[in-house]
Amino acid sequence: MAHNIHFNEQTGKNSFFSVKEKAWHGLGQIVQDYPTSAEAIQYAGLDYDVVKSPLYTKAEGFSIDPNGMVNSGTSIDVPHYYATLRTDNNAVLGVVGRDYEVVQNRDAFSFFDSITGNGDGIMYETAGALGKGERIFITAKLPGYIRVGNDDMIEKYLFLTTSHDGSGSITAAFTPIRIVCANTLNAAMHHKSNTIRIRHTTNVKQRLEEAHRVMGIANTRAVQLEEVFNRWAKVRITDSEVKKLIQAALVPNKEVLKNLAEGNADELSTCFVNICDNAYEYAMSNPTQLQETTKGSLFGAYNAVTGYFQNVRNYRNDEAKLKSLLLGGTAQLRTQAAFNLCMDFEQNGTDNFFMN
Repeated sequence: MAHNIHFNEQTGKNSFFSVKEKAWHGLGQIVQDYPTSAEAIQYAGLDYDVVKSPLYTKAEGFSIDPNGMVNSGTSIDVPHYYATLRTDNNAVLGVVGRDYEVVQNRDAFSFFDSITGNGDGIMYETAGALGKGERIFITAKLPGYIRVGNDDMIEKYLFLTTSHDGSGSITAAFTPIRIVCANTLNAAMHHKSNTIRIRHTTNVKQRLEEAHRVMGIANTRAVQLEEVFNRWAKVRITDSEVKKLIQAALVPNKEVLKNLAEGNADELSTCFVNICDNAYEYAMSNPTQLQETTKGSLFGAYNAVTGYFQNVRNYRNDEAKLKSLLLGGTAQLRTQAAFNLCMDFEQNGTDNFFMN
């Protein structure tokens, strides 16, 4: 699987760090102890500044030499647009408008610090830069666990990503992950998002400082999810119901949903059938699905869908996987659909999944 981790030619290192275990193709720095935010920035090679630099173009009459360089013509200012530039190596990261405000990597990390008061209890676990450094990401583990049953533990993470190329907002999200199989159990409760997004516009620093108040949802969601998952661990569901739930969660459009509702198996695409079969096989045979909390339970059915996207499905590269799981991609949408279906099954006790 390809990767897009930035390689810094000046330092000879990949811009990525993780605690104790290497990820992302074994690249980057591995550290034994959880670092401070300042240390994490250095380990991940994120200790660079980004500035907005004026853009210029050439007037008519310019020529291009054999090396592709413009060597004549009058420079003309491009009004209201700027290049975002790394100051350590002059790499151009993107083109942005005049209202775009750069958020330095250290300020993104300080956002996490502010949540718990100067980083107390926050454990930075991974961080890195993609491409030329135009996108960075951070994961930090929060204290405590979501406990399902006696010993099924779910760790609580905060995930943050921001870009320096104008392609997207600053995104921070609460992301619970089941330890035994590393499933991302990212689910919004009662139509409320686990995610906040902040635009790169004026006063963004102030908005970052205020954002930690909103991230109080992490504690609220943890309590809510623990209650829900423990209830689901006690709700029994048959194998055939699990298969129907998987199909309904993974359905790509209304036409397929209609065929499922009408029992038109011959009208289903081979691709969709194979995806559902793979997820069902994971549900029935993966060792993590045979635990007390998951075997034959509604919690196990939900984990079948999250586990498929986390541990079975193939992605173009790790960046695509990250986007799919955490940045509003297919995996996040489908696992949210599975969560909603499980909520409905718990409340109504029916497997009429195809009528939504």
